[in-house]
Amino acid sequence: MLTTGLILILASVGLAQGFFLSFYLFTLKKGNRASNLFLALFLLGITIRIGKSVLNYYLEVPNWLGNIGVSGILFAAPSLWLYGITLFNKNKSFGLKHYLHFVPFVLFVLLIPFVPRNGNFESFWNYGIVVFHLLFYLILSWVTLSRHRDSTPNGVFRWYRNILIGCSIIWLHYVGNLLDFTFYYIRGPIFYTLLIYAFSYLFLNRHKFNLQKYSSSNLDMSTSKELFRKIEALFQIENVYLDDRLTLNTVSEKLDIKPREVSQAINENTQQNFYEFVNKYRIEKAESLLRDSNYGQEKIATIAYESGFGNVTSFNVAFKKKTGITPSAFRKQHTNGVFH
Repeated sequence: MLTTGLILILASVGLAQGFFLSFYLFTLKKGNRASNLFLALFLLGITIRIGKSVLNYYLEVPNWLGNIGVSGILFAAPSLWLYGITLFNKNKSFGLKHYLHFVPFVLFVLLIPFVPRNGNFESFWNYGIVVFHLLFYLILSWVTLSRHRDSTPNGVFRWYRNILIGCSIIWLHYVGNLLDFTFYYIRGPIFYTLLIYAFSYLFLNRHKFNLQKYSSSNLDMSTSKELFRKIEALFQIENVYLDDRLTLNTVSEKLDIKPREVSQAINENTQQNFYEFVNKYRIEKAESLLRDSNYGQEKIATIAYESGFGNVTSFNVAFKKKTGITPSAFRKQHTNGVFH
């Protein structure tokens, strides 16, 4: 009884978050509007479908209400695919041929009073069509992802790939239900709850829904990679990170490009912002000096300044964030306690 109540609470909270995120994306004016719309439709459709499963597990759901729940898949599935298209083709315009993919949903809703849900062959057949409808768009989505592997920023690629993995697992749970594996029925909602919690975490912690941050930029992925190689050369050959006054503008002036393009190239190729990227080089330099016996008697402040940090406090904070230990502890760990 306790387990049943806990499942209900977890699933209900997950559903509430799903509706909240859908509403937020519907009203979000920043970034790519088409992308926000299709992601909102996908989340809403999946949430409605999962909500039907939760209700049906605990209550006797009327046929018409159950069919509305099933219909969520019919607009979630094409929305998932169209969302991917908006991620990989930021200037893509959508016409009638794209919105025709929602015709099965419209027809299903109009025919809800006539769709059987009494456990006989006809209802099994109708449910199967919906499940394989999702499979069709999952395949389209995976193919779309594969085709854009080399021309897409790593962060965007991983984001969409993870969504597809999550949706594929949900699909497998419903295939299990279609084959009458009863224990699969409630596991779908439980997994969706965990998935929506992950969505919420990424949204609140990293704001991953703003994947189209550079949607107005003319810098394509191949140009971005070429520019990033120039930035890396600047850091590795000229060691510009050793200047504690280094800024985004400094790097852009040296490369004779816009600061926004420098930021975009770093972000798309490393998933770091400019200062995280700079500190990576500085900390690697500091680690090298802390291991060096010639610097064994030098103060931590000296290590910090020679690594490009402007003060000891920011050095200690950045170093511990990266390595998990303080510079002093790192030195002791790598010099067997000989130097203090």
